Amino acid sequence: MSKNRTQLETFAVQAGHYVDPATGAVVPPVQPSTTYARNEDYSLRLDYSYSRAGNPALDQAEKILAELEGGQSAKLFNSGMSAVTAFAETLRSGDRLVAPEIMYHGAQTWFYYLQEHRGIELVLFDQTQEGALEEAVRGGDTKVLWIESPVNPTWEVIDIEYAAKLAHEAGAILVCDSTVAPPCTCKPLELGADIVFHSATKYLNGHSDLTAGVLVTRSEDDRWDQIEFARLHLGNLLPAFEAWLLIRGMRTLFVRFERASANALVIAEHFNNHSKLEAVLYPGLADHPGHDIAGKQMTKGFGGMMSFLVKGSEEQTQKVARSVRVFHAATSLGGVESLIEHRKVVEGPHSVVPGNLLRLSIGIEAVGDLIADLDQALGQI
Repeated sequence: MSKNRTQLETFAVQAGHYVDPATGAVVPPVQPSTTYARNEDYSLRLDYSYSRAGNPALDQAEKILAELEGGQSAKLFNSGMSAVTAFAETLRSGDRLVAPEIMYHGAQTWFYYLQEHRGIELVLFDQTQEGALEEAVRGGDTKVLWIESPVNPTWEVIDIEYAAKLAHEAGAILVCDSTVAPPCTCKPLELGADIVFHSATKYLNGHSDLTAGVLVTRSEDDRWDQIEFARLHLGNLLPAFEAWLLIRGMRTLFVRFERASANALVIAEHFNNHSKLEAVLYPGLADHPGHDIAGKQMTKGFGGMMSFLVKGSEEQTQKVARSVRVFHAATSLGGVESLIEHRKVVEGPHSVVPGNLLRLSIGIEAVGDLIADLDQALGQI
C-alpha cells in the first residue's frame, strides 16, 4: 500500500478517482442489467456475462475497499452473514476454529452450527482473561483464529498484531472482524491479519439503507478461490444497485466516522461515573483497560460504539431503551442516526451478554441532543 491516510480519504471521497470514460461523470453509474450481450464471435465484450457473476458497480466498490484496506482483493456479498458463510465453506471437518466468547452473535451462531452439523471444532476463549487467547490457539491444531477488535458489544480490545503472531506461529490464519473499526481508523492487514471481514451494512455504508458484507484478503490463494466459488454458486454476490449505494456511502466514510467518534467521546466522558450506571464501556476513555492498544490500532478515532451497564434489573434496563426520544430503539450500528438496544433480548436465550447492558451506536446528530435524551431516559429508572 503506497497511499497514506490523507490520500486514502481523497480516494474514498472521489469514489476511487472515478471519471466515467463515456460521459465524464464523476459519479459511477449503476447498471441494472441482468445479462450482457456478446460480440459477433461470441466473446465477452468486457468481463460481464450475467449479473450473478459480477457487475461494473460491484467492481468499482471492491476496488475501493481493497485500496482502503491495503489488500490484494476484496469480495462483496449481499449481507455480512453471506460473507461469513462463504468463508465458512472453506473449513473442513475436523478443522479447529478459535473465536471469542462474546462476538457478533450471527457469526457465532453459524460457528455453532458448523460444530454440530459439519464436525468443525469450535473453541471459544474469554477475551477478558489474560492468557485465554494463547491457551485456545495453542491448545490444538488451530486452522483459523477469528477475532473482533473491539469486541461487540462489551468493547474489550484484542491486540491484532499479537493475535496474528499467535495464529501464524500455530500455522493458522487470522481473520479480523473490523466492522466497528473501518479502514479510516484501523488497518488489520497491516497489523498481520490475513483476511478482514466487515458487515458493510454498518460504517462502510453508514446510512442504514442496504445490507452487504465484504472480505478483503492479504493474498489471493486457494482459500480465496474457494470463497469466490462459494459466492458465485450460492448466489451471494452484492447486486448492482446496492453496490452503487455502498460506493455513495464510502465517499463520506472518513467524515462520518470522525464526527461519530467525536460525539461518542463526549458522551462517554459525560456518563462515565453516572449515578445510574455501573460502567461506560468505551475504548476511547482513558481508564478503559484496552485504551492504549486501541489507540495504537485505531489511529483516527475510537468510533461511535459503546455500551452502558445500568444499575438495575433487566426490566429497568429495557425501560431506559424504551424511554429514548432522539435515539432509535433499534438493532444495527454505524449509521448517521443514533441507536440504542437491550442487547441480551436481541441475541436471545443463549446470550452471555449481561442483562443490564445497553448497546449504543452514536451517530452524527448534535451531541447535546443525544446527551439530553440519554439523561432523561436514565431518569426514568
